[in-house]
Amino acid sequence: MPLRLFVALSLAAIAVPALAETSPAPVISADNLAQTVRTLAADQFQGRAPGTVGEERTIGYLIGRLQALGLEPAGLDGGWTQPVPLLHTRLGKAATLQFDRNGTQTPLAAGTDIYLSSLQPNDRVAVANAPLVFVGYGVSAPERGWDDFKGQDLKGKVAVFLVNDPDFVATKGEDAFGKFGGRTMTYYGRWTYKFEEAARRGAIAALIVHDTDGAGYGWNVVASPGGENYDIVRAPDKLTSLALQGWISGETATKLFAGAGQDLAKLRAAARRKDFRPVDLGTGFTATIPVTHEVVQSQNVLAKIPGTKRPDEVVIYGAHWDAYGEGAPDAQGRIYRAGANDDALGVAGLFEIARLFKAAPPPDRTVAFAFWTAEERGLLGSEAYAQAPLFPAEKTVANFGLDILQTAGRAKDVVLVGKGQGTLEDDLARFAAAQGRTVTPESLPERGLFYRADHFSLAKRGVPVLLMMGIAGASDLVDGGKPAGQKWVDDYTGKCYHQACDAWGSDWNLDGAVQDIELFYEMGNELARSARWPEWKPGSEFKAIRDASAASRK
Repeated sequence: MPLRLFVALSLAAIAVPALAETSPAPVISADNLAQTVRTLAADQFQGRAPGTVGEERTIGYLIGRLQALGLEPAGLDGGWTQPVPLLHTRLGKAATLQFDRNGTQTPLAAGTDIYLSSLQPNDRVAVANAPLVFVGYGVSAPERGWDDFKGQDLKGKVAVFLVNDPDFVATKGEDAFGKFGGRTMTYYGRWTYKFEEAARRGAIAALIVHDTDGAGYGWNVVASPGGENYDIVRAPDKLTSLALQGWISGETATKLFAGAGQDLAKLRAAARRKDFRPVDLGTGFTATIPVTHEVVQSQNVLAKIPGTKRPDEVVIYGAHWDAYGEGAPDAQGRIYRAGANDDALGVAGLFEIARLFKAAPPPDRTVAFAFWTAEERGLLGSEAYAQAPLFPAEKTVANFGLDILQTAGRAKDVVLVGKGQGTLEDDLARFAAAQGRTVTPESLPERGLFYRADHFSLAKRGVPVLLMMGIAGASDLVDGGKPAGQKWVDDYTGKCYHQACDAWGSDWNLDGAVQDIELFYEMGNELARSARWPEWKPGSEFKAIRDASAASRK
């Protein structure tokens, strides 16, 4: 969309609110945060879905705010945006969907027995009696001495995986025990890694056996997209080999393995041994499904405050502007899933951090602000940026991500996501102590939140990262302690997460969000005025990537 239309939108259809930006204060303003959230969560923005009128209005609003703050554009070709074309697919009703064994067909119910989607831009998916191969947890981790594949040829086959890491339920004495952080999920445990690994090995499809504990969510969450998926647009030679990817229910998997003469429970235990070898299930998978597909044009928005001494070294703050758009009416008749907290509040935090930087002397290093698209579709805006970065990854000092902040008031602690990954967590503890707060590790590290927000796209390229995410654990609230903090997490995740009720509420207390945003401002401000480079800690899967570019930072 032409820049002139963005500017017109920002100045006319979407009036930029008169906040405290004309008289900057030295602290984060809760009133400014509230005003931004109320604006972005309004019906006018239609739930901020990529490729919609809601996106057009959102982009115009963001650019208008950044101009008012006095930031410079940091997008492509000197503009404010980075184009992110998205492939949008949706499966239709399957003509054929079944397992085949020795001439006997077992029909599968889409959405009940099996959940599927596709990331190929084809009108029809056809998989014909492709052999199913169980590959355990599907982990290839030479640095941990672990290989589930043992040279298994997956070309034209269907890989069947267990979810999470090999040591998720391992007990002392088993080979996998402690190899992957115990209950703390590594990237090897994420479903995204498993699909990527299957594609690298040429599989035609990949299925993950669902279990609620290992996945961290129930089957209803798995099936909720209804066969819809998104990806960044890729060149034909870069497309995934997977015609289909998805999940099979635990009950369906148990029957599948039993029919093949295998005991799934025993194979789960076998997959925790180093000598595990893939198992051919003697079963074929057949699917014929129509697919609708389109390319949706979307955009990241990027702005900067140039550094005065080392402008090629960059501290990046990030939040995603997108939400879930229009959906079925809720009990109150609301149709827009507007993501007031997820992540309009994060966007508001970035504006406040930018305001404080502009009120201070110019930084030595460049400070950039990234407003990502399509986070809710799989971290796609940040991934598109990471594949074509406008600031080189090797010279990116750190990325600070804001994605959901608690709105229940001041806290005695700050929740750390991704304990043990990098030295930024040591900085977090130091700055939290200056606020009179402690650091509490996330309460459910097995859910892998570290790998489920936009900062991860940069982490995969070696950039040190830190995420602030309010649902990562119960905050120790000044008013009510951890029980009150847990109640807030339970209420938000149980009722409003990705739902229409994630809306601005008069009961929001933003004092805790102010604390967390101030922490990130102070941490980034120190880095922006120093020559220090944060690092990954030994054992992090991202350390080797960063170390490989060390010479560029001397």
